[in-house]
Amino acid sequence: KSFQELLWKQEGDRSLWEYPFAVAGVNITFMLIQMLDLEAVKPRTLVGATFLKFLAENESAFDLLYCITFKLLDHEWLAMRASYMDFNAVMKATRRQLETELLQEDITCLEELPSYGLLSR
Repeated sequence: KSFQELLWKQEGDRSLWEYPFAVAGVNITFMLIQMLDLEAVKPRTLVGATFLKFLAENESAFDLLYCITFKLLDHEWLAMRASYMDFNAVMKATRRQLETELLQEDITCLEELPSYGLLSR
């Protein structure tokens, strides 16, 4: 449901200038690969190690994190009243927020992330 809302902009506040949906998806994929250190055999970062724990518990963890990240990007885009030229700044803000949430000590699964609440159920 969240994916359809993002794709078709069916609900919520919309900005005057939207980000290109496909470009956002590709950028989110590469950002997550870097941030989670997925190209390494063993994660070299705390964020990557944390995600590996979530993945061990839930084989759909990457899919869920991807959806959370996309909704977070959309939220940041609207909050920053961004235009196409602000895309990189929005991506950086999204990554910072996601890293902060993943490194919270009391988080034991992705469903406990504050940004999980952005998903439609």
